[in-house]
Amino acid sequence: MQPELIVFFVLGTVAVGSAIGMLLSRNAVYSALFLILNFATVAVFYLVLGAPFIAMVQVTVYAGAIMVLFLFVIMLLGAEHLERRTGADWQKPIAALLGVVLLVEAGYVLLSESVSLPGINVPAADYGAPVAIGELLFSEYLLPFEVTSVLLLAAMVGAIVITRRDAPRRKKR
Repeated sequence: MQPELIVFFVLGTVAVGSAIGMLLSRNAVYSALFLILNFATVAVFYLVLGAPFIAMVQVTVYAGAIMVLFLFVIMLLGAEHLERRTGADWQKPIAALLGVVLLVEAGYVLLSESVSLPGINVPAADYGAPVAIGELLFSEYLLPFEVTSVLLLAAMVGAIVITRRDAPRRKKR
């Protein structure tokens, strides 16, 4: 067996296990930690595929910033333990039916000889390199980049304004 295939199966098992652990965990903090493990596994997948920049973005943005915010919100609200909610009666049969449909489709694609998957195109040597991404981002995609940065700034200011406690007003003397 090839080493890449062994690494893929190990990473795949960790990714699926951490995703299942995230879904089944009743403690919100443990669920968030399982999600961080899943994000880290996806970053290693990116490294194996030869995309180091995307792997570092995955770690810094998702596992770093967003999950830290999730954990702060969980701790701030005191919602470590999730209560068991009962959904509508119609949700479970539809979920089971869709799961069976997904398994049948996956089995058909894997076992059928008539279905052929398209070949993989080999990307250019500098594909995914930070220099190539920077040149593309600041030339062709400059306007969407700037609009996104303004939206994020507005969201940050809005979050600060919403969470700010009204300070007692000073009395005029």
